[in-house]
Amino acid sequence: RRTYVGSMPGRIINGLRTVGVNNPVFLLDEVDKLGKSLQGDPAAALLEVLDPEQNHSFTDHYLNVSFDLSQVLFIATANTTATIPPALLDRMELIQVPGYIQEEKIEIAHRHLIPKQLELHGLTPQQIQIPKEATEDIISRYTREAGVRSLERKIGAVCRAVAVKVAECQPKITNSNHTHVTEKEGKEGVHEATKSESITDTTDLALPPEMPIVIDRHALKDILGPPIYEMEVC
Repeated sequence: RRTYVGSMPGRIINGLRTVGVNNPVFLLDEVDKLGKSLQGDPAAALLEVLDPEQNHSFTDHYLNVSFDLSQVLFIATANTTATIPPALLDRMELIQVPGYIQEEKIEIAHRHLIPKQLELHGLTPQQIQIPKEATEDIISRYTREAGVRSLERKIGAVCRAVAVKVAECQPKITNSNHTHVTEKEGKEGVHEATKSESITDTTDLALPPEMPIVIDRHALKDILGPPIYEMEVC
């Protein structure tokens, strides 16, 4: 257990032992969210790891011997540099990656996000259609971000609303096996005919009459509420 300091190898040495090489690529995700606690300051520990003047003699508490990290490539990601300590930021080479433009978000939504959400909610393209105009309205009026995380959540909300409507529109299957049959053959024929008609009526359960449901601006307002952002005209 990691009860005491040095009871197990650190994350870096453990990762090197897992890959079996001394020149791997480490991904440090969201270093802008590092926090301090009574156990120590992770940002101060990363100074020794990322500083090229010191990482050739990195010392792990478990090994208690120096290890060369100069061949390791560290890639750190962050949403903002405002919360990264200046000393740690000075050890990094900063690369600004711009966010997706609107046309790229639309293509990502229709190629990946919408099919994923349809599968998660048990829907098919014959039950719901989200045109590009509706996707553009979601991007410009309900989400404004560099990525597509909020866009995926909004598409999921639309799919959940449509899934509920599909479930409500499906006709109920009635059990026709308990139909009372009289002794006369004519009445038996009538009951058999009505029984066959009820079976054929319940076969088309996946496509209610109003399918497919096309999502437009009015449907978005009913599902997602009023737009959060308005189009700005210069």
